[in-house]
Amino acid sequence: METEAKHTERDRPFAPEAGDEGERSRSARLSGPSGSRISLRTAGLISVACTVFVLLLSQFVVQPFQIPSRSMEPTLEVGDRVLVNKLAYRFGSGPERGDVIVFDGTGSFVREGVTENPVSAAVREGFATFGLAEPAETDFVKRVVGVGGDRVVCCDKGGRVEVNGVPVDERYLHPDGTASEVPFDIVVPEGALWVMGDHRTNSRDSRDHLGEPGGGMVPVDKVIGRADWIGWPVGRWTSLDSTDAFGGVPQVARTPGGGHG
Repeated sequence: METEAKHTERDRPFAPEAGDEGERSRSARLSGPSGSRISLRTAGLISVACTVFVLLLSQFVVQPFQIPSRSMEPTLEVGDRVLVNKLAYRFGSGPERGDVIVFDGTGSFVREGVTENPVSAAVREGFATFGLAEPAETDFVKRVVGVGGDRVVCCDKGGRVEVNGVPVDERYLHPDGTASEVPFDIVVPEGALWVMGDHRTNSRDSRDHLGEPGGGMVPVDKVIGRADWIGWPVGRWTSLDSTDAFGGVPQVARTPGGGHG
């Protein structure tokens, strides 16, 4: 394109002869498609490189996750795209009380053996990688309320959840609901989590699986990552800051063998 522009400037003062004009036209016809092929090939390579980069980023670093239900209102709304930090728990740290996590519920919230049509699963996963489709039915987003060793009870006289004997002021809860309409008193096993939605009357969470194998606990190794940001829509761009609701909850004393003292 630069060469063609220079030729145009250079030839402007002259009136070309008919033969020269025809020659230039033939030359343009020959070089035009070649230039187009180069441009298309370059664009194709750039597109492939960008796609590979996004796929790798989504697989190992940050993955968009589309919120499919009202279970986490008002923190997260239907249609929000959260960015899930997959490195949050990769270097020795684990989920903490108050974290909003995305996890694979197979074996805890969804029975083993539930499968999706391979073709539709591949298409959905491809779109979900870019946050353009709802997640798999086995993927969930909830808030961590209890970690390994915690005793979680609901509810106290004030209608609050207690963790290790301390009532939790869950200011993030949906104003139309309560801490829980379902009473429970559980101890979270080591390597597991007790999770609940912020909209308790509209959330199927650990409480709904109390009588099932695993007792509603989510294995830590099933956690995909921590939801750290709302990336879409633009009007809801924000970080999901950690909550201080569990600041007064004491840690449970553990013996060297992993038991409780």
